[in-house]
Amino acid sequence: MKHFAMIAAATAAFAVTTPANAYELQSTFGLNVPSLGESPKNFARMVSEMTGGEVEINVHGAGDFVPPYEVFGAVSSGALDMGFDWAGYWSQQIPVANLVGSMPFGPSPEVAMGWMFHGGGKEIIQKAYDPFNVQFVPCHLVVSEAGGWFNKEINSVEDFQGLNMRIAGLGGLTLAKLGANTQTVPAGEIYLSLETGRLDAAEFSAPSLDVGMGFQRVSEYYYFPGWHQPMSWDSIIVNKAVWEKLGEENQSIIEDACRANITFNLADQINAQGPAIAQIREAGTEIRRFPDEVLAGLRETANVVLDEQAEKDPIFAEALASLRAYMDGVGEWTALQVLPAAE
Repeated sequence: MKHFAMIAAATAAFAVTTPANAYELQSTFGLNVPSLGESPKNFARMVSEMTGGEVEINVHGAGDFVPPYEVFGAVSSGALDMGFDWAGYWSQQIPVANLVGSMPFGPSPEVAMGWMFHGGGKEIIQKAYDPFNVQFVPCHLVVSEAGGWFNKEINSVEDFQGLNMRIAGLGGLTLAKLGANTQTVPAGEIYLSLETGRLDAAEFSAPSLDVGMGFQRVSEYYYFPGWHQPMSWDSIIVNKAVWEKLGEENQSIIEDACRANITFNLADQINAQGPAIAQIREAGTEIRRFPDEVLAGLRETANVVLDEQAEKDPIFAEALASLRAYMDGVGEWTALQVLPAAE
């Protein structure tokens, strides 16, 4: 309640100098974080331009009003108008958010986009957000991540036993089942945790985001592939009363701006990976792939975790069944299009 009172005071101060059509958005990320920091600002700029200034969104970084992991609660209560997040942060309240945030061995970004907008994904997810008075708007699709930064070699699944690793979501539950000590550490604390040895390993994102965080200076190995997060969704979350106040036309504009934001960020991320990997290698970090037998063990354990989560929550079960069916449905087309490797 103290945090919400502080927000109310701050937003009241904003109201003195900003028009009635201005809304406050806080990100769960710092605005200087590569890609993720710019994304909500890019979205807000497009909304302003597409509405001719009728809707202005003031973007704030992590901690400006509430701590990063309290953004969902603030939007739900109406203390904040909007937030920008990684969906998986809210899995304690909304189990299916874990699936949206990170499905181990899940779909590629393009398949995830097809399911979200044409396969019924968005409608299923919204059912879970409705009881919390929150509108879910997919707005940033992160490309396949790296497997993580390690200061210990991984040659078998047994090497995960006792490993202190920063990893969230269903990937974290998978590694916990294999004996790792997993924890969620805010982005701004990962570097120091690796440097001081509090963490043996950490995953954050794709190389282009990771390199900006400087992890290559405090890690021996950078493993691929990102089995735990072949893609992940970040979203704009909007208080339902605010969403209704916006009206249908502005709601459509916000959704269109988010789709444009997704497209821009996908191209930007893909363009940035090669130079980022080169920079990481030049810093002295050894780039490796997990052995095939390790990936096989991770896949087997991840499927157990997914099925266990489905047994606990009906919307998670519905989304998992829908997504698996969608992946199977487009899978033949994808397989038929695979080209032989260059000699």
